[in-house]
Amino acid sequence: MYTITDLQKLVEQEISKQQFVVEPKGLYQPIEYVMGMGGKRIRPTMCLAGCYLFTDDIQPALKPSLSLEIFHNFTLLHDDIMDNADVRRNQATVHKKWDENTAILSGDAMLIKAYQYASKINGQHLKKVIDLFSQTAIEVCEGQQYDMEFETRDDVEVSDYLNMIRLKTAVLLAASLKTGAIIGGASDDDANLLYEFGENIGLAFQLQDDFLDVYGDIETFGKAIGGDIVANKKTFLLLNALQLASGSLRNDLLKWINAADFDAQEKIEAVKTIYNTLKVDELAREKMNFYFEKAIAALNRVNGRESMKEQLRHFAVKLIERSR
Repeated sequence: MYTITDLQKLVEQEISKQQFVVEPKGLYQPIEYVMGMGGKRIRPTMCLAGCYLFTDDIQPALKPSLSLEIFHNFTLLHDDIMDNADVRRNQATVHKKWDENTAILSGDAMLIKAYQYASKINGQHLKKVIDLFSQTAIEVCEGQQYDMEFETRDDVEVSDYLNMIRLKTAVLLAASLKTGAIIGGASDDDANLLYEFGENIGLAFQLQDDFLDVYGDIETFGKAIGGDIVANKKTFLLLNALQLASGSLRNDLLKWINAADFDAQEKIEAVKTIYNTLKVDELAREKMNFYFEKAIAALNRVNGRESMKEQLRHFAVKLIERSR
């Protein structure tokens, strides 16, 4: 019987077997570098879990599972260029270690590699898997575009934000589970229920990231607290605060948003106080729980291996318990 941990190890072993560097090495070395940075390997692991729900033979899902990890890392590589980020997972980003042109071209090659890995399945499931992969890939790009546009828009609604994080984050997790289910021989209904599970867990996870950026502990969260506030990032918390605030409270919030010169810690504390007054932290928790419960309800309806369903429930709980 496989556990989530077993599947993570299988993914790591499979990645270590891949020969990413061929000629010209200048194109492929950055790919090996990115794939060797580590990470939780959540998406390929979820693909294998989705497969194991319906069959003992998960070998056919191994290469397609790697396509999802390659694609995910491709998006991070290009995100780092757009954000001009210096560091990813405590290592220099590709465009800093090499240069921007190399990063763009190697990222393009990663996307093509992802398609090559996704297509390494038998013909019975090939069209469904490739169609799902293509739909997901374009949705992730749409999500990234919305995220960039939101930086300069002043008419972003909470519903707009939820759709953006669904596209940018949740659909890839959902597609990972559904891809595994398709390869494992699941019915369309069960594959779609797994997609629903992954999509809602992805939404809950991203909302929790918003929450932890303000209310998390730096030791457990793993990055500095308050970065979204300093950058005026349009998160679930800020958008709800802008919608709810009035009078002097709204004036104070807008003052901090529009301030060009400020002490970062002072701004973080002031905006956090406004959030507390408006109780947007409670709204965030309620929304997280809404998506979590919706995810578990979908998973409970899946006609699959009960031991892996229990593993997936535990996985979902662990994601949500980061702040508890």
